[in-house]
Formats: sequence, C-alpha cells, structure tokens
Amino acid sequence: MNWSVIVKTAIRDSRKDRSKLLLFMSSIILGVAALVAINSFNDNLVRDINTQSKSLLGADMSVGGNKPIPESLLLSLDSLEAEQSSEVELFSMSYLPSKDQSQFVRLKGLTGGFPYYGKLVTEPKEAASTYKTGKYALVDDGMMLQYNLEVGDSIKLGAITFPIHGRLMNAFGSVDVGTSFAPSVYISGEQVKATELIQAGSLVNYKNYYKVAPAIDLDAWKKARKLNFRNESMRVTTIEDQRENLQEAFSNLNNFLNIVALISLLLACIGVASSVLIYVKTKVQSIAILRCLGMKGEEAFMVYFLQIFVLGAMSVLLGVAIGSIIQVILPLVLKGFLPYEVNMTISFPAMIKGFLMGILITTLFALGPLLSVRNIAPLKTLRISDDPIKADPLRWLIYLLIILSITGFLYSLTGSILESGIFSLGILASFVILFGVAKLVTWSVKKFFPQKASFVLRQGLSNLYRPNNQTQTLIVSIGLGTGILTLLFILQGLILGNVENMGVGNQPNMIVFGIESDQKEEIESITKSFDMPVIQHVPVVTMQLAAWQGKTKKEWMRDSTSRPSTRWANREARVSYREEMSPDDELIEGNYTGVHTGGDSIMISLDQRYAEGLNVGIGDAMTWNVQGALIQTYVGSIRKINFRKMESRFFILFPTGVLEQAPQFMILVTKSPDKQVTADFRNAIVKSMPNASVIDLGNILLTLNEIITKVSYVIKFMAGFSILIGLIVLISSLFLSKFQRIRESVLLRTLGAVEKKIYRINAVEYAALGTLSAMTGIFLAVAGSFLLSKFVFELDFNISWWPILAIFVFIIGLTVLIGLWNSRDVVKRSPLEVLREA
Repeated sequence: MNWSVIVKTAIRDSRKDRSKLLLFMSSIILGVAALVAINSFNDNLVRDINTQSKSLLGADMSVGGNKPIPESLLLSLDSLEAEQSSEVELFSMSYLPSKDQSQFVRLKGLTGGFPYYGKLVTEPKEAASTYKTGKYALVDDGMMLQYNLEVGDSIKLGAITFPIHGRLMNAFGSVDVGTSFAPSVYISGEQVKATELIQAGSLVNYKNYYKVAPAIDLDAWKKARKLNFRNESMRVTTIEDQRENLQEAFSNLNNFLNIVALISLLLACIGVASSVLIYVKTKVQSIAILRCLGMKGEEAFMVYFLQIFVLGAMSVLLGVAIGSIIQVILPLVLKGFLPYEVNMTISFPAMIKGFLMGILITTLFALGPLLSVRNIAPLKTLRISDDPIKADPLRWLIYLLIILSITGFLYSLTGSILESGIFSLGILASFVILFGVAKLVTWSVKKFFPQKASFVLRQGLSNLYRPNNQTQTLIVSIGLGTGILTLLFILQGLILGNVENMGVGNQPNMIVFGIESDQKEEIESITKSFDMPVIQHVPVVTMQLAAWQGKTKKEWMRDSTSRPSTRWANREARVSYREEMSPDDELIEGNYTGVHTGGDSIMISLDQRYAEGLNVGIGDAMTWNVQGALIQTYVGSIRKINFRKMESRFFILFPTGVLEQAPQFMILVTKSPDKQVTADFRNAIVKSMPNASVIDLGNILLTLNEIITKVSYVIKFMAGFSILIGLIVLISSLFLSKFQRIRESVLLRTLGAVEKKIYRINAVEYAALGTLSAMTGIFLAVAGSFLLSKFVFELDFNISWWPILAIFVFIIGLTVLIGLWNSRDVVKRSPLEVLREA
C-alpha cells in the first residue's frame, strides 16, 4: 500500500464533506464524556471509601445487637488490648416544653472516648466533648431549625428534661435512611437508664466500639470467633467490613451509572454507523473514480477509514477532556445519597479507559458500513443507481467483536461473567427488538401502501422505505432514548402513586408502640377523645427461636451441610396472637388455627419467607424461648403477608389461649385526619405515657416522597446523557437526510411543486418517523415498567398517561420541526443552486 497517496487522498477528499460528519461526531463526544465523567466519579468514590471507612465507623471495630452483649462474649472482647466505648441507641418520643411540641427521635447514649477517628461537629465546638459531663443533650441541627430552638432550651426524654447543650451538625456514623425519619439526639450513656425509656417493646440497639493497636489483625480475630458472635445474634463490624458494606451499598449506583454511560456511548455509535453508511453512499462516485485510476479496494477502504478514524479519535479526545470537567458536577447531583463529601481529582485510569473504550467501540461501529467500500466496482462511475452496495461477510466478525467488547467492558464493572453476559444479552435484545420493529414498520408501510391517498401523503410515506431512508436509525436511536425517558416517568409515577395510596381512605397513618398492658384502656381512651379510630390494638411478645426439627439452634449453626439462614434463625422474634389472620394475607398452605383449645399441639402460622429461610414446613416442630420459658409448637399454616397497607404484620402468629400471661407490650394503629390532630395526639401521648412512642407515618410518607424525588432526579440527570445523545442522533440523521433528499426535492421543484406542497410532503415523512419512533419507545417502556412493577417492585400497575402523552407529542414535534427546518434550503433557492452545493 502506498500510504503517502492514501493519506493525501484522505485529506483532500474530506475537505468538502467534513461538516456532514461533525454533528454525528458530537454524539461521540457526549458519549465518551459521560463514560469518563462517571468512571472518574466512581474512582474517586471508591478511593474515598477506602480512605474514610475508618472515620465513618469511628473505631477499629464495633460489636452490637438488639440486646446487651452477653457475658461470655465480653470476656473474649476484654482479652483485646483496646480502648472501648459503649453506645445505647433507641427510637423514642421527645417533648419540647418551650414549644409544647413532640418529636420522634433517634436517641444515642454514648460512654467513653468514641469517636476515635473523625469527630462530632457541633455548635459550639466544645459541646462535642462537654455534653458527657452532665445532663446535657446535643440535638440535630435540622430539628433545631424546624422548631426554632436555641442552645439553652430544653428537651424532655422520658422522665428526664435535658438542657440543649449544642447543635449536632453531623449524626456520626449515621449513613442510613433512618436518619431522615428521626433526627438524632445525643446524651451521655450514664443518663439513659434515668430516662426510663428502655422497657418492653422499646426499639433498642446496644453497641461497643474498640480502638486497638495497629499490629492486631482484627479480621483474623473476628474470623476465629465468628460462630460464637453469630450464635448470640451479635454483629461484628471491622473497618474492612465497613469498607465492603459501603462499596456494596454503592455498587448498584456505580453499575447503574456505568450502564447509562455505556448506553449513551452505544447510542452515539449507532449515530456513527448511520452517518458512515450515508457518507459512504454519497462517496460511491468518488470511490468508483479512485478505483478507475488504479486504486485497489483495500486502499480505497483505508482512505475513508483514515478519515473516520481521525475524526473519531479527535472526538474521543475532546469527550475525555469534557468528561473530566463534568465529573465535578456529579457530586452535586448525588449529594443527598453520599455519606461524605467526595474529593474530586482527575482520574487518569478513567480517562484511559474512556479513551480506549471510545476508540474501540467507535471504530467497530464505523467498520460495519465502511467494509462495503472494498466492494464498490469501477463500473459505478457509469451506472448511476440506488442499487445497494454489496455487503461484506466480514461484518459478522465486526458484530461479534462489538458484542465481545461490550461484554468485556461490563465484566470490568461487575467482575462476573454471568452478570456481564446477562447485561449484554439484555442490551442486544433491546436493539434486536428495535431493529425488528423498524423492519416490520418499513415492510408494513410498503406492503399496505395507501395507493388511493393524496399525492402528499403517498410521497411522504414512500420515503419511509425508499433508498436512503432513515427509518431504522431513528426508530432504534430515538426509540431507545424515548423508552428510557418514558420508563423513568412511569416508574416514578408508580412508586409515588403506591406510596400516596397508603394514606387514603381508612388506611392508618399513625402507630403507637411500647404501650404497657395496664395502659391499654388509657391509650384507647385518648385515641377516641380525638375522634380517631382504633384500627388495630394488638399484643406483642418477644421470644427467641431455640430449636426446630429436633435440633437446637447451636446444632443447626454448626451443621455446614444444611445451615439455615442466619437472618431468620438469630433474629429476636416479635410475635402476636389472634383468632383470625389478617384478611389481606394469603393462606398458602395448611389451616389457620386461631384458638388453642388445649392439649400439647400448639399450631402456629408462619410467613412464607420465614418458613423458607428456616426450611420448615407444615407439621414441623419449633421450640421457643419466651423470657426463659420453653414452648413447643408445630407449624399449622404458612401465609404470604401483604405489606402494602400500613398495619402491623407478624412473621409468627400464635393462637389465642397460649401467650396471654407472657410479658408483652401493645401496639395501637390509628388514623389522624390532619397534621394538627396528629401533633395534639402525639403531645397527649408523650405527657400521659412517656414510655410509649408515636410514629407519624404521614411524615414518613413525606420523607419517602422526598427520597423518591431525589432518586428520580438523579436517574433523570444520568439518563439525560442518553436522551441528549438520542436527540443529537435524531437531529444528525435528519440533517444528513437532507443531502439524500435533495435530488427528489429538486425534481419536485422542477416538475412544478410549490413551496407549500414540499413542506407538506416533508411534514408527513417526519411526522411518521417521529410517531413510529416515539410509539416504539413508549411501547417498550410500558411493557418494561409492567414487568418491573409486577415482578420486581410488586406495585399496582396504574400509570398516568399525561407524561407519556407529553413525551410522545414532544418527540413528534421535534422531529417535524427539524425536518421542516432542513427543507428550507430546497424551497427558498433555485434547484440549480441547490444541486451545485450538493
């Protein structure tokens, strides 16, 4: 090959037509920018997780559970040469005397020097250490602002009234959603007992923190004692565990962001393939002339490959640069989801990965249509026709390489061949469906063409299947973009709609728990005094599973061949007893026995997931430890619980006549008509029975709404890359289609067609393209959202069609507007002038 001639020919040949590819190359810029920005953000997030895990945990190790650490484990823990602190955390009601208001809070009582890494941020600063010296409280800054509180005001927690010693600017170590539902209040650990809040039914968690010498391998220490802690239902968390937990918590977010970036890049590459295909068709005469001058097919291929490759490489480099800048915006968008501020720095691995992936995918997608250049014969200089260029068998190898490269990229994200293969098949299936729909539409329009329709309609529809049509490109690119946007709107509406339905009609919106047995009549009296219904008032008994199917829990835990789920085996069971099961629950197997009439066989009912976790079935024996007393029971029925209603649900139900004399507390479920009644009722409960806690489900629903809104905002922001690139592909396709339609439009002008008629013909074509693209994407979105709502989210499928209709109209309007804009050169100037520029 004469590379000097090839390079010079490529430069000279591209001078006139470079602008035709620039708009399509902009999609590559955006696609690579999305990939680099997201990978850079992920790299910085992982780096900060590795460096800040110690500060987020606050210690080298924590040990905790919903009961005090047993003496046997304390002996083992005391053998560690370590500083230690303790924490008692419980959810309870608080009362603000100066405002005559109450608030559900997360109370933390701390003893010792915790945190050992990081620090509490308070105003004033000294309050972070001095609050432990007496009866003082640190109150969440958001709660202080909500109730217009000042340092020096008081907050009543149970039986004790605490002066507010400072504003708590960061709830240390609280990175879960629970902090959104209940603001944090810190007091000294010595003061917790005096509040008298820890009683039967209290939501309490006990935790010890340890700071050890660097030489001690805590992970090895934990591994050697893992079984002992698990048998006592204690959680041990080291810095490495914290790091893994955070990485796992953000793994789905990382995968989602990377998949969005990959889809953006693939959409851009579809635009590249389409542009190259059109570009090659416009260059058939030039290529044929080169062949007549003695240039081989492979040399002609290299001329145009160099043009596309250089322009693509320049676009990828620009995309890498823009992506490195965009990454600064991502922490602002994701601020509400991150437990700390991510320090953004340039990630060279992300830039390199983005550059290589961009070059590889862009080149492979361009090679498909470019391969046909080798098969353009010199005879094309004499035969001017729209006969299709002979396809090259090597294109199947290109398709295989594209699939392998996508799978490899996904494998680098997930680390799983199975998951990357499933993702790749899913992406491939989406494109195959869209291509199939495009083929079906083209065939259908041609097969059932309205021969008796008006000239304008016939001319516009025929452009959908005539040579150089854009039907496949637009339906795939815009259909996928429309589908993503529509799917987001539908899922957001479904989630919000199902959440809002939880509070309508007679659905409860308040739960009171921690009620003592002798307070049953008093709580019902208070509830009725506010004209609020008593929807549920049920007893709760706490117990531990001691044995089942003839083995004790410890024996099951030692059995490595058939070990049950530790989640179900070790959890403290909170059970109730009633004569009838909830009408919303579904009886899966057996018969529900609501009354125990005597005898040794006590028949209980289990939730389906609980039974599957322990691998028990109808008739199996289960022994329970109820405050030191052992009770033998048998599985009489298995239920499927419906959690969609805001009512108390129990995995284990006993019949009446068994647990009435056991230590227990009560839960009352009611419905408040408005916020004022809610506040007054809550205040009355706190004043009369400080041990009880009131959960306002209305506030939780509002918080869920805010969280869902944030989630949808983040998803829309990220999906915006795909949508924007899809729109650019749409604009580019329509822009380049102008060069393909010039001959037809000029012919119509020559035959006497007026400006208005040409506009109408183009409007019909572009309206049909927009309609078909939007309909395809919306259909896939509706089908996908139905499957997700039924089998993943388990939501009622009641969608709002207004946002979908708005998207549908927007896509059609944009398509028609761009199409008519492209037609202005043809109708405003003479046919000869237009042909000279074509």
